[in-house]
Amino acid sequence: MDELRTLTVGDGAVIAYRLWRLPASRGVLVLLHGAASNMTRWSEFVARTALRDSWDMLRLDLRGMGQSAYRGRIGMTQWCADLATILAAEGYAKAVVAGHCLGANIAAEFASRYPGRAAGLVLIEPMLRPALTGATQRLAGLRWLLIALAWGVGTLNALSVYRRRIELLDLEQLDRETRTAIAAGGASKALLSKYASPLLDLHTTASRAYLQALIAVTGRLPDLSAIAAPVLALLSSGGAFSDPQRTRAALALLPNCEIVALEARHWIPTEQPEDMRFAIENWIARKAIM
Repeated sequence: MDELRTLTVGDGAVIAYRLWRLPASRGVLVLLHGAASNMTRWSEFVARTALRDSWDMLRLDLRGMGQSAYRGRIGMTQWCADLATILAAEGYAKAVVAGHCLGANIAAEFASRYPGRAAGLVLIEPMLRPALTGATQRLAGLRWLLIALAWGVGTLNALSVYRRRIELLDLEQLDRETRTAIAAGGASKALLSKYASPLLDLHTTASRAYLQALIAVTGRLPDLSAIAAPVLALLSSGGAFSDPQRTRAALALLPNCEIVALEARHWIPTEQPEDMRFAIENWIARKAIM
């Protein structure tokens, strides 16, 4: 029932996604990964969640990442349009959209651009520009440089200068290895630091796509106060990339938002997968969405 599919969208990009589809379901839960990631971010969740008994689940490789190879221009416009196109092609009028990190930002953007299509949102560690800290905040101040670099790499790509093979990162395996090492007494900060390593990111993501993901994750979000859909926000306590209190203040603009804090440095799906699943399952059950 969990089938790998591809869809060629209007501009010729081929988007890969997996769909867990039931003969009859309450609706569809969309799962969006973060920057320099792919749909394997959600493999463990789909395999273990109780929602699989009553919900369809759609997880995709965002354009430019994973199996959705693309060397052109990407950003919120393309990612949101790709999702809307896939939902329409699969016959879903609306969806609950969950996302981690950049995926959370895309979920909020999708709800703003397609308000009738978002039945609910699950924002896991969203990267809200007013709340960014440390290196991420510095990147936000250098977006002009990222834009220039992305343009330069795009020019090289147009001249057929690019890597012919990019390794696919298996996040399900990496998550399990990381949790096993931490449980055995490994240094959690050192182990988790590889999830934010530019060297690993560039090893598994095309350079222009990576730069454009950084541009998007440090950009401004739409008017949150205009998003009417119910929202569950899962925030980490660690504040590796954004300040928890400033994130809460920014999310307060959402008219219908419930916030749950989990003990994690930043990667809730890696560090707290069971608590994350419980929070999402409980929220969907209580809200009786769709």
